[in-house]
Amino acid sequence: MHEFSVRTKRRIEMIDITSEVSSAVRESGTERGIAVVFVPHTTAAVTINENADPDVPADILRKLADLSPERDNWRHVEGNSDAHVKSTLVGASATIIVQGAGLVLGTWQSVFFCEFDGPRSRRVYVTVIPGQ
Repeated sequence: MHEFSVRTKRRIEMIDITSEVSSAVRESGTERGIAVVFVPHTTAAVTINENADPDVPADILRKLADLSPERDNWRHVEGNSDAHVKSTLVGASATIIVQGAGLVLGTWQSVFFCEFDGPRSRRVYVTVIPGQ
């Protein structure tokens, strides 16, 4: 298992972590299998989506804000209930095929760390499971 840190700068943001995940796969020495990327935080997430146009992550964050606004009738008193809901909607992990010691991603795809309650220092874990 490989671990790396992500330092976020804003309360809500999407950070491209593709190069860090790719490095973890290369370091594993695995030629073929799957990489599992996991975020051990209840107010953060990981996803795969387009990185060619910065409007795409901005649109995703805007729609998540519409679905789970920061100010609402939340019962949780810490003031970050919206972040918990966003994390649940996006998910704490992503699975990526590994082929030729690299990630199998589409032309425009990147792996994103999603911060919903920053700024913070966060951890990301990558486990590579060899295939047949």
